[in-house]
Amino acid sequence: MKTLVDQLSQYAAYHRDRRNIATHFIGIPMIVQGVTVLLARPVLAEAGPLAMSAATLVALAAGLYYLRLDLRLGAAMALLLGLALWCAQQLAAQSTAVWLGWGLGLFLVGWLFQFVGHYWEGRKPAFVDDLVGLLIGPLFVLAEVCFLLGLRRGLQQQIEARVGPVRSGAALA
Repeated sequence: MKTLVDQLSQYAAYHRDRRNIATHFIGIPMIVQGVTVLLARPVLAEAGPLAMSAATLVALAAGLYYLRLDLRLGAAMALLLGLALWCAQQLAAQSTAVWLGWGLGLFLVGWLFQFVGHYWEGRKPAFVDDLVGLLIGPLFVLAEVCFLLGLRRGLQQQIEARVGPVRSGAALA
């Protein structure tokens, strides 16, 4: 299994323009929430306040994978996935129109942000070359938030040693 630095560096190589990273701060959470909403139906079983669905199984698997890569970032991702799952369950309990409208709307608008960012980057999305990029994207966003907050400097330095620093885009310079 690739290490955290391997995975984030491979993903970061496609994301060195600050404008592209900024669009990912919006687009990736929207996509994750949209997919979670869409997978929250049908409910397979009830376990107390938790409705077991495909969304639950995917969130658990992703959370375990993130925890294997890094305990601190994995724990934060598990919390964020839990929040996304809770929100998705609320929307999945609504009418079909509300459930589909929110799920598809978040998913499609999120991808619109992604493609605008990659237009600015001048590079295709990472998942085109490696589907694991779809799983690493949310972790990349969390890592970038940590870097902006002055956290995980060692991780940031290791990634930048491999792929170079983030470039300022014209709109955010």
